[in-house]
Amino acid sequence: MTLRSPGATASARRPVTSPFDDREVGSCPVATADDVERALATAHEAHRARLAPKRHARVAILEGVAARLAERREELSRLICDEAGKPIALARAEVDRAGDTFRAARDALTTDRGEVLELSAMASGDGRLGITRRYPVGVIAAITPFNFPLNLVAHKLAPAIAAGCPVVLKPSPQAPLSGFALAELALEAGLPAPMLSVVAGPDDVVAPLVDDPRVALLSFTGSERAGFALRARARGKAVLELGGNAAVVVHDDADLDRAADRIVQGAFAYAGQSCISVQRVLVQRRVHDALRERLEARLDALSVGDPSREDVLAGPVIDDRAVARLSGVLGDVLARGGRALREVRWSRRVLSPTLLVDVPLGHAAREDELFGPVALVDVYDAFEDGLRQADAGRFGLQTGVFTRDVGRLLAAFDALEVGALLHDDVPTFRVDAMPYGGVRRSGVGREGPRDAYLEMTEPRLLLLRH
Repeated sequence: MTLRSPGATASARRPVTSPFDDREVGSCPVATADDVERALATAHEAHRARLAPKRHARVAILEGVAARLAERREELSRLICDEAGKPIALARAEVDRAGDTFRAARDALTTDRGEVLELSAMASGDGRLGITRRYPVGVIAAITPFNFPLNLVAHKLAPAIAAGCPVVLKPSPQAPLSGFALAELALEAGLPAPMLSVVAGPDDVVAPLVDDPRVALLSFTGSERAGFALRARARGKAVLELGGNAAVVVHDDADLDRAADRIVQGAFAYAGQSCISVQRVLVQRRVHDALRERLEARLDALSVGDPSREDVLAGPVIDDRAVARLSGVLGDVLARGGRALREVRWSRRVLSPTLLVDVPLGHAAREDELFGPVALVDVYDAFEDGLRQADAGRFGLQTGVFTRDVGRLLAAFDALEVGALLHDDVPTFRVDAMPYGGVRRSGVGREGPRDAYLEMTEPRLLLLRH
C-alpha cells in the first residue's frame, strides 16, 4: 500500500526486514523535519476548520475499516508476521481483533447521547436547562510499539475517528508497515486525508509530536522509561500505556491443567513480547510440584521457530538489542544462583521458552519488564503472601488469580493495586472493548475504544433559559 496522507511525503526510504531471517519485506518512507511540520500544521488546520466528518459519516468510516480488515485478513496477517516476527496464527488473531476495535469505537460513538441536566432542582437554576455534548479535544499524536503493529494503532486511530480528532501517527520503527496499511484502509473508507498523517522517522525528527503546543493529546504505548519521559515534555494531556512484570497467582484449589495451559500461552506466545505477558508465576506450596511438572511437560511440547509456520507459538524476539538485553539478564540470573528448568538456547533471535527458579530477590528478572519468552516460578504459603508477592514492585497493569474461592477472589480485588484482575486466567488476556490500563509505573489513563473516546473528547455545556 502507498499512503496518500500528508506527512508521508518523504522521498527517502529505508528497508524493513524480518526479525526471523533478515529478508527485506518492504520499505518505509523516512520522515524529515519538514514532513513532521507539514503533518502537524495540516492536522491543526483540519481541527480548526472542523473537517471531521459528520457523526453518521464517522460511523460509516469505522464500519468500512472493519470490513476492509476482514477482506484483507490474510494479506495483513502475512505483513504482521513478516515485519514483526509474530507467529501467523497470532497475526490472524490480531487482524480480527483490530476489526473488533473499530466496531467498538463505532459503538462508543453511537451510544454517546449526551446528557440533559434538570437544573431547576436548585432555586438558582429555576428556568434553566442544561445540555451536554462531547467535542473533539484537537490533534492527537499517536506513538505505537512493534508488538501489536496493527491493533495498537487501531486502538488509537479508531477512537480518534469516532471523536473527530485529526491524528499524526508515529508507528514503531521496527514494524511500521502495518500502521501505514491501516491508515490507507481508513482513507479508502472515506476519512478525509487531512485528518490523518503517518510520520516514521528518527526520535529527534519526530520530537514535535510530543512537545508541540498544537498537540492536544499524546497517546503513547511503549516502555515505562520512555513513556514518563515523554509525559514530562508533553504540552497537552498524555495517556500512557506502559509495561509491567505481570504476575499470576495459582492457589491450591485451582484447576492445575487449565492454569498450566494458560500460563504457557500467556508467558511464551509471541516470545513473551507483550506488556501483559506472564513474567512471575506464584504457586501455593502444596501444588507447586504438580504445577511445575505440568508446565515442564507443556514446554517440551511447545513449537518455536519460523513464525510463518502454522504450529509455531514463539518466534524470534524483535532485534539484536533484545537478544543482547535478554542474554545479559539470563546470564546474570544463572551467575547469581538462579536456575533454568531447561537449557537456555538461542538460535539466532529465537530463544527457547525459559522457566527460571531460585531467582535472587531484587533481581532485574523480577523487578523489570523482561519482554521475552522468560518467566520465573516462586512459592508462597498463605494466600495473602501470594498477593503481597504479586503486588510487589513498581508496576500495576494486570494480575491473574486461579482459585475457586469467591471470597479469596474478592480479597484479591481489594488488595491488588492493578488496572485489572483476571479470575481463573492469566494477565495476558484482553478483550478489546474493555477499559485497559495500569496504575503506578504501568501507565496513566485508560484505553479501550470507549475509554479512549472519552479521553479524546471533552464535554461542553449549553445552558438554556426557558
